[in-house]
Amino acid sequence: MSGIANCLRRRVSDAELSSEEKASLVETLKNKLQALAEQHVDVLESLAPVVRKRVDVLIEIQSQHDELEAKFLEEKSALEAKYHKLYGPLYSKRSEIVSGVLEVEGETEEREEKGVPDFWLKAMKNNEILAEEIHESDEEALKYLKDIKWCRIDDPKGFKFEFFFDTNPFFKNQVLTKIYHMIDEDDEPILEKAIGTEIEWHPGNCLTQEVLTKESLESTKPITKTEEYESFFNFFSPPQVPEDDEKIDENTAEELQNQMERDYDIASTLRDKIIPHAVSWFTGEAVQDEDYGASWVDDEEDDDDEYSDEEA
Repeated sequence: MSGIANCLRRRVSDAELSSEEKASLVETLKNKLQALAEQHVDVLESLAPVVRKRVDVLIEIQSQHDELEAKFLEEKSALEAKYHKLYGPLYSKRSEIVSGVLEVEGETEEREEKGVPDFWLKAMKNNEILAEEIHESDEEALKYLKDIKWCRIDDPKGFKFEFFFDTNPFFKNQVLTKIYHMIDEDDEPILEKAIGTEIEWHPGNCLTQEVLTKESLESTKPITKTEEYESFFNFFSPPQVPEDDEKIDENTAEELQNQMERDYDIASTLRDKIIPHAVSWFTGEAVQDEDYGASWVDDEEDDDDEYSDEEA
């Protein structure tokens, strides 16, 4: 999946390593780098002298390209941060209108209904990825959702979501947060872990699980069992990589990676599509745009296939 090279990689901090382990890790890295360097030299030495000169020039060109690319990424990051701040007042005004705090100019008719009811619920349900996560039992709780925000964080590096709710009968939290910790590896952001808010459910209204009890025939003590439910609110309890991940079997590791990739897909959709274009998802306009884009890609592929058949 784009944006995640390997969901199961974990960063090992210096605090977790003894001096002997640090020395061993450094030596291992040195050996790997040395092996790569030797492989690189072997390739160059196998070339004819005239070709070697040309490749040396190509390497210099690549070095210049890499320097420009590094500057581009630095300027891109600064530009994204600049415009994220400029978007802020627009998002705030949108939130005030949606929640009914701010009335639109020209409204004279008195109405009991304030704001735009079910704005975020409808916006998310119109997106294919998020619609799969929202179950019928979630909808009443999501009607209390007033706003969704996200921001970048630097320590640790990553990004954070904030879901703002009106007072509701489902849980006590006014704000539910989720933080994604990212690490850079080969200039590519990799998901290290995600941490969500612990939801304080009101008794009897938990949407993610239920504790069931039944009488035991062999004991006076009742048997309890926790039944897990599918729910959008499981988004705030993301999958975690066990501490001793070396003992995970291949099937479990693959399932865990799929869960983490799915979780990151949801986050990317919220961050890159829903939050910046919420009203377009609410009205359904964004759905039409995505369908048109997908249709255009399919038509292009069909044309390519037809052209290939004619050539054959």
